[in-house]
Amino acid sequence: MLRAEGAAPVHERHLMQQWLNARPLDTPYRGDANFLPRRLREALPAIGARLDALACVRERAPGDGAERLLVGLADGQAVESVLLPRGGLCVSSQIGCAVGCTFCTTGRDGLLRQLGGAEIVAQVALARRLRAVRKVVFMGMGEPAHNLDAVLDAITLLGTEGGIAREQLVFSTVGDRRAFERLPQAPVRPSLALSLHTTRADLRERLLPRAPRIAPDELVALADAAARASGFPLLVQWTLLDGINDGGDEVEALAALLAGRRAILNAIPWNAVEGSDFARPPLERAVAFVRGLRARGTMATLRWSAAQEVDGGCGQLRARRASTAAERPVMLPVRGDGGRTAD
Repeated sequence: MLRAEGAAPVHERHLMQQWLNARPLDTPYRGDANFLPRRLREALPAIGARLDALACVRERAPGDGAERLLVGLADGQAVESVLLPRGGLCVSSQIGCAVGCTFCTTGRDGLLRQLGGAEIVAQVALARRLRAVRKVVFMGMGEPAHNLDAVLDAITLLGTEGGIAREQLVFSTVGDRRAFERLPQAPVRPSLALSLHTTRADLRERLLPRAPRIAPDELVALADAAARASGFPLLVQWTLLDGINDGGDEVEALAALLAGRRAILNAIPWNAVEGSDFARPPLERAVAFVRGLRARGTMATLRWSAAQEVDGGCGQLRARRASTAAERPVMLPVRGDGGRTAD
């Protein structure tokens, strides 16, 4: 849109910085009201209106300060993101997901479509109109490695014009060789988070039925090498499922798998999904899991998931809105991307 109105790269950068940091597009550049060409200045109201054409449903969690955002896109689809406490934002990279994790709402309907890079960064632009965002994690709807070009474009933009430090950009994946190869060569190299969930290959196949068939020990080795090349510790994500992957056998195997590696395990008790047979473990059992790892020399934290009061697992707000389509939600204006997609 900017180039169509005669914007040069320096004008594009200024206006992208304004949009991504939730500032008015017509803010003068270093006090120079004539910095932008007149044709471009005159086009800004229409461009701004197009950016504001998207809509958003907000749900606040009363306890932990989290907010769920459902952003309506130009083609009638919707995508979720979650504002987290302490300046974090969890963004989505796809509408739906092809991995089909059995404990996740997003994958129930499969992959509907990819998000374009602009639709990904639009989630950040929206969130920054509501509160400060200093960290962006790609852990929402979708598998980032399955939309790699758009996600890396978004990371590059967020790490430059968006002003987010690269260690605060976290790429999460169930494990994909393409991602492990490309992340260390990216213009902005993010932190890497591996969604592991179990050390048992047979159990992982049941929990993540369409994830790449890579044995857990090889998967950790590949992710660790990619993380080292990017310069950050490997983050290992572990959704705790009561009676399934929260026992002493997993503690022993996981501690052995991570021994000698620069890795941090984040244990996250499962967010309840309606109609699922899984259960969230009691707090005492979750604490025992993390303490067991620490006792064996593994760096581990317990993340008692944010947004429990609003069904925090990504995809649930979207699913509820889809099932109650006749309900008229409260819609807020959003700076969006005009519905552009990856092409």
